[in-house]
Amino acid sequence: MKFGISTFVTDEGITPTALGPALEQRGFDSLFLAEHTHVPASRETPYPGGEELPRIYYRTLDPFVTLSAIAPVTSDLLLGTGIALVVQRDPIITAKEVASLDLISGGRVIFGVGAGWNREEMRNHGTDPRTRGRLMDERIHAMIELWTKDKAEFHGEFVDFDPTYSWPKPVQKPHPPIYVGGASDRTFARVAEYGSAWLVTGVHPKELGPQIERMRQKAGADAAVVVYAAPPEREAVEAYVQLGVERVLFYLPTEPESETLRILDELAEIAAAYR
Repeated sequence: MKFGISTFVTDEGITPTALGPALEQRGFDSLFLAEHTHVPASRETPYPGGEELPRIYYRTLDPFVTLSAIAPVTSDLLLGTGIALVVQRDPIITAKEVASLDLISGGRVIFGVGAGWNREEMRNHGTDPRTRGRLMDERIHAMIELWTKDKAEFHGEFVDFDPTYSWPKPVQKPHPPIYVGGASDRTFARVAEYGSAWLVTGVHPKELGPQIERMRQKAGADAAVVVYAAPPEREAVEAYVQLGVERVLFYLPTEPESETLRILDELAEIAAAYR
């Protein structure tokens, strides 16, 4: 079992350059950062958590800038997005950002992706929520072309460009792993189509088992499962082990440095029992 951290890095919590080394020192193998470009003040889309939208959602730092700051102060920590909102991102620019981060980190990027939930946020980027799934798929396929071809081109419903040069290419071949977030049958088909793992958010082990079975019917028996925002409970971790989860990402609350380090010590103690 591998253990990492999922969190929101904001201007009010621990700094990126303090967080990265703290994770390595405690034996965590990865860091996955949430992304929200902004949060519209007038919002009709309900927060999936069911209560008032937490402050951290509209104070997140850009994940690629943050991970680029962490890369040179760490040596082995995997640098992940959890999730990058591809439907709100230009695919040509994002392909360059991912490849650039993979280069400067020595091949440590994991590209966690998803279609997102905040419809007002999407609309501000010119995205129609009704077609966001097809848009995400096209943008990811276009990025794969840019990463893997010296002269790349793509012609689709939403993404269209003639033969073009784009460097750097990622260090990891054919490209960084893509972890696919979501819980629909289409999500599972995406894992089979271009994903390296299913990135499932905070599902309790009792509910996760049947979902893993559904996912593997679509994506194959060997499809990896990574739990994002996993509960920091030994009983839950034990159940994830029994389910064959590849990596558990504990949720780290966004706090100042001293409190963050205290929480990380507690999480590391739980993880140490299962390594």
